Amino acid sequence: MKKHLLIAALALTGTQTAIADVKIGGAVRLNYAWKDYDQSNKDKNGEWDIELFRIDINGDDGNWFYSAQYRWYQDFEAIHHAYVGYKFDEDRSVKVGVTLVPFGLLPVSSHGFWFGGTYYLGLEDDYDTGVVYEQKDGDWLFHAAYFHNAEYQSGDRYDRYSFDLAAVDGQRADENGQINLRAERTLHFASSKLKLGASAQIGRLYRYDSKTHDSRWAGALHADWSNDAGWQVQLQEAHYKYDTGTDTVELSAFQFPFPVASEADVVSLNLAKTFTVNNDFVDTVTCYNDHTQTLASGQGVDNSIQNVTGCLLVKGGLYTYIDWIAGKNMWFAGGDGIGFDSPDNNGWHSRLNINIGYYF
Repeated sequence: MKKHLLIAALALTGTQTAIADVKIGGAVRLNYAWKDYDQSNKDKNGEWDIELFRIDINGDDGNWFYSAQYRWYQDFEAIHHAYVGYKFDEDRSVKVGVTLVPFGLLPVSSHGFWFGGTYYLGLEDDYDTGVVYEQKDGDWLFHAAYFHNAEYQSGDRYDRYSFDLAAVDGQRADENGQINLRAERTLHFASSKLKLGASAQIGRLYRYDSKTHDSRWAGALHADWSNDAGWQVQLQEAHYKYDTGTDTVELSAFQFPFPVASEADVVSLNLAKTFTVNNDFVDTVTCYNDHTQTLASGQGVDNSIQNVTGCLLVKGGLYTYIDWIAGKNMWFAGGDGIGFDSPDNNGWHSRLNINIGYYF
C-alpha cells in the first residue's frame, strides 16, 4: 500500500521516477476552442477548459518491456494503451495487449493536435486488443499483427479514445478478428531520407441480431520524406471498405457515434517545417499544413475534407499546439459524419484550437 501511495504522489507532483524499473509519467492539458458553427461558443468568444489528465507507466526487465496509459477527460475516462512485450534481439520484438495497429504512416499521419482525417476513420493512432510482431532487417521494417477485438470489446461503449464500430439503435456489430501486415523501406540520401511503405488490413465484424459475420478491409500506400533542414512531406493514399450491404456504418469515440461512408478513398498530404530556436521560451517550432480528403463511394454519401494549419511550440515538457481546423462535411468540424450525405452541413466550417500541455 505504501508503495502504491508513493507512486501516486510522485505522479501528481509531476516527478518522473523509477521504482523497481517502473517509470511514471503523464500529462496535464488545457484547451481553448473557438467554433464558427457553435453560436453559444462564438457568443462567449470561445471556451477554455481543462482537457486532459493522464498517467503513463513504462518499464523493462531484461528482454521484457511494458507500457500503459490511462486518460481522464472532462466527461469520461478511457484506456489509451496497455501491453507487455518481449525483445528477441535488437531487431525483433512482440507486443501483446491493447497496442497500436500498424497501418499507414507511423506513428501518425499528421503533425497537429487535431490529427489527420484518417484518425476519425480508425485508420490512424488506433489501438486494439491483440498481438503485434515487429522486425527490422537493414533498411526494412516489417509488422504483422492479429487483433481479436477493439480496446473495449463492446460497441455499446462510446467512451473511448480510438475510433471503432459502434452499436446504434440496438443494431450492434463489433470488430471480431483482424489481420494487419505492413512493410516499409527507408532510402537514405546525402541530407534526407525517404520512407516508402504499404499496409494491408482485413477483418470481420460480428452482427449480434443475425449472428453472422461481414467482412471489412483496408489498404494504403504511404511515403514520408524528411531532410536535415527540418522539412517533412507525408503522402498517403488509403482505401477502406465495410462489406455490410449498406452505404454507411457507425463509428464512435469521445462519447458519440456518427455515420461514415462504408467505402472510400482517403488521401492525405502533409507539409511541415521545424525551426530550432533554443531561447528561454521556445526550443523548437514546427509549422505544418495537414490535408485529408475522404472520397466516398456509394449512394447517400458525399466527400469530406479536413485541413489543419498550425504550429507546435516546444519548451522542455511544455507543448503548445495552435491549430486552425477547416472542415467540409467533416465530423468534429461542424459536420454530421465523414463521407455522409448531409445537405445541412456540407459547407465549410472552422475552429481555432489552442492546446497547452505539460508532459512529465
